[in-house]
Amino acid sequence: MRDLREDIAHVLIDEAQLTARIQELATQIDDDTAGIDDLLLICVLKGGYMFLADLSRALTRPHSIDFMGISSYGKGITSSGAVQIIMDLKAPLDGRHVLIVEDIIDSGRTLDYMRRNLMSRAPASLRICSLLNKPSRREIEVPVDYVGFDIPDEFVVGYGLDFNELYRNLPFIAVLKPELFAHLVG
Repeated sequence: MRDLREDIAHVLIDEAQLTARIQELATQIDDDTAGIDDLLLICVLKGGYMFLADLSRALTRPHSIDFMGISSYGKGITSSGAVQIIMDLKAPLDGRHVLIVEDIIDSGRTLDYMRRNLMSRAPASLRICSLLNKPSRREIEVPVDYVGFDIPDEFVVGYGLDFNELYRNLPFIAVLKPELFAHLVG
């Protein structure tokens, strides 16, 4: 059986860094949402599931969760620009305080689409928390309230992020060896 760690060029953010930063984010979110009893965390699937789980456990304030599947990547390594909802929310947002929990912001297209879509559903407030941010790739600026890490323009996997549905289970954020996806760059 192949060890996926052999495909890693280098670890960008290790487990200890992830744990520490998620705790810092949770503390900030707890402070910023003091007095809110109906906080709804919306996880962007699939990549955000590990971040959501750890962030949810680190929060001390009451909250509920829901999931939304949005895609703009397909099978490539860069956004296709065509955003689509694959799975919608189960709960209505009218009057709710919403926190989008995203794995990574790249071009900004997916998050901009999602933000506009959710704002049309009349939440009381909407904030955005992203574990990773690639500011050098931004095409559309999106207001982000909480960012775990700004990262360089490298293709990353692990901690929920994938390449062709692999590597999500790695407990760290890592850069994939370029030869594994070189045929897709062009």
